[in-house]
Amino acid sequence: MATDDRLYILTFCCHHANGTDMAVTIMEEFNTDAYNAVCLFSSCLGILGAIYQILPRQEFANKHRWLSFSAARGRKIIVWLAVADLLASLGVFTRSTIWINYKNIMPAVEDDSSVVFCAISSALIQYFYTATWIWTLIYAIDMRLILSEKASKTLYYHLVAWILPAVLTTVGLSLLYLPDANCHTASSLNAAILRILPNYIATYVPVATVMIANPYLYHHSSKDMEEIITSASGQFTSREREILDAIKIKFSVINFVFYLCWVPNLLNGILLWTLWFHLPAEWIIAIWYIMALMNPLQALFNCMVYRRWRNGSEKIILPWRKVEGSFPTARSPQSRESFTSSVREEILPLLQTAQSVNGYRNYW
Repeated sequence: MATDDRLYILTFCCHHANGTDMAVTIMEEFNTDAYNAVCLFSSCLGILGAIYQILPRQEFANKHRWLSFSAARGRKIIVWLAVADLLASLGVFTRSTIWINYKNIMPAVEDDSSVVFCAISSALIQYFYTATWIWTLIYAIDMRLILSEKASKTLYYHLVAWILPAVLTTVGLSLLYLPDANCHTASSLNAAILRILPNYIATYVPVATVMIANPYLYHHSSKDMEEIITSASGQFTSREREILDAIKIKFSVINFVFYLCWVPNLLNGILLWTLWFHLPAEWIIAIWYIMALMNPLQALFNCMVYRRWRNGSEKIILPWRKVEGSFPTARSPQSRESFTSSVREEILPLLQTAQSVNGYRNYW
């Protein structure tokens, strides 16, 4: 039974014995130079966004009883998310550069070096993107812990964020490419599914999990915030409602960015396994271009949605400049207002302040 026509997306790194399988047919209609150009453009923006997010910051906040739940805690998770984003974008940039100058996207017959490069580079990119999904989920989990005044699980975060992607990537791609990267020799449907399906599961289950879990977690975090605001102010007027609405908007933007970047990948996987023998080549190629654009842009979007927007709440420390100024020590009226603002920012490291409302500040 010919099974190649529904499996070709993941088999570009495999040897192709002839030019009759669907993978080769699709590639004849595919403009690889344009695809790599899109990858280079989006990965450059992603690299810049990730570097901006990683740069150290001088945060203008004072020590207080919420120190254990400070902005520094959320900031650490954001930085590790940016590190994974940076490495994934660098992988995309490097692979596309080499493909443009030295290698073909689809290895030629008996071209072992191209097979090895394609497999290894794809594995590394998949690993780091999976890590970004895990860190995105961890941030939402840690938000709930912060609002519950519970300690961070930093060690467990790192174990899950770096080891789980390694296991998923290794198992999925090993079954696909080992022992000889001949993905098109499956003699039956069951054999093909056993080789291809595990990698689909390793790729799409984590991203689908984040898409389902994060809205749920942020929804409950919004309820927790409503209780905090109500108990702190002793009332729940339209102004408190504005604060809560701003919080919900912030959470919604974070979820929207993740969906925007990864829904095309999920759609790609669904099409491949539902249309099987009748894949619309034009649709698939269009989705590839969208994926090439949106996946690396996650790093750029993340630096926009996770940063603090209130003027003066933080200052980027450039490596070639010395840090100027120090934290305020006197409790003047202005510093007390700044202190009050910083308390709320540190309690809620994700949220940004915009305007004063009854002693609070809206968080955007």
